[in-house]
Amino acid sequence: MDKKAKIFVAGHRGLVGSAIVRRLEAEDFTNTVLRTSSELDLCNQQAVDRFFLNEQPDYVFLAAARVGGIYANDAYPADFIRDNLQIQTNVIDAAYRNDVTKLLFLGSSCIYPKMADQPMSESALLTGELEPTNEWYAIAKIAGIKMCQAYHRQYRFNAISLMPTNLYGPGDNYDLKTSHVLPALIRKFHLAKLAKALDIEAIEADERRYGCIPDDFLGSIGLSRDSTYPQRLMVDGSDPVQVVLWGTGAPFREFLYVDDLADSCLFLMQNYDRSEVVNIGVGKDVTIKDLAKEVQEIVGFEGEVIWDSSKPNGTPRKLLDITKLSEIGWKSETGFKKGIRLAYSHYCGVIPL
Repeated sequence: MDKKAKIFVAGHRGLVGSAIVRRLEAEDFTNTVLRTSSELDLCNQQAVDRFFLNEQPDYVFLAAARVGGIYANDAYPADFIRDNLQIQTNVIDAAYRNDVTKLLFLGSSCIYPKMADQPMSESALLTGELEPTNEWYAIAKIAGIKMCQAYHRQYRFNAISLMPTNLYGPGDNYDLKTSHVLPALIRKFHLAKLAKALDIEAIEADERRYGCIPDDFLGSIGLSRDSTYPQRLMVDGSDPVQVVLWGTGAPFREFLYVDDLADSCLFLMQNYDRSEVVNIGVGKDVTIKDLAKEVQEIVGFEGEVIWDSSKPNGTPRKLLDITKLSEIGWKSETGFKKGIRLAYSHYCGVIPL
């Protein structure tokens, strides 16, 4: 890739897209093309066609997607499958028709069957039923993979597909209704720590920055809303401060720091040209319960944790087989504890984006 090549990063404000932009800037790629969703609606085919015709990018990192955790996937299935199908179909097809040199499509480890053998190799795709709590998102992502492979086969379009494991880091989504497990844990333990310290002002500032705090969670940390001014919080004091978490904590998950993913994206954009999917991960996993303990310790919350077993656990285990990635010549560099500390520092604003 020439340093002056025109590079379109779709979804540059998201967790993954912003990390890719940081990585490109660090490597002195000076000609990135960026559009916010208000400037370019990727669900609008005509708008996408006009953009590609006018800009003529050389490379495309397709990191734009509607994403969310178990709650969001379950509550908004139509939004997840519709928006993701539209985004990837519009961008992949327009990239091909406008002679883009290479496109990188980012999927998700949720594409693999719920009961796939562990660790999950790329060959596990379409060998079993999906996890019901995120099947809408997974089906859309599988369609994106197959579209890249079809264009690669029929048109010789250089489109590659990467399947990252669970991601976290700077720019993450901390909304407690739509976030994934690790950012949700960071925010819950942080808010609980503030509640124990009776720092209501800091909690209100957190809500303004990261979105509404659900009333049931406020109750669990001993707070309630002022009936006259809902934006104001009050100490309830009826219960001790405790953090309530979904499920039993038994499922295993693998986590990759998002800046490591960005590094792998640039590496594979430069060094991989085959249509077969490549898993991106670290090769190690942890139970959600152990993850919660790690986050609790790093955040510094000293209080009770309650596991609500009436809520779903999701897929029992999701560990990626990274043999192919290792053979290509890439591995992650950020250790798990270091990554969580960095993520929490960014969350608190200690390390600015």
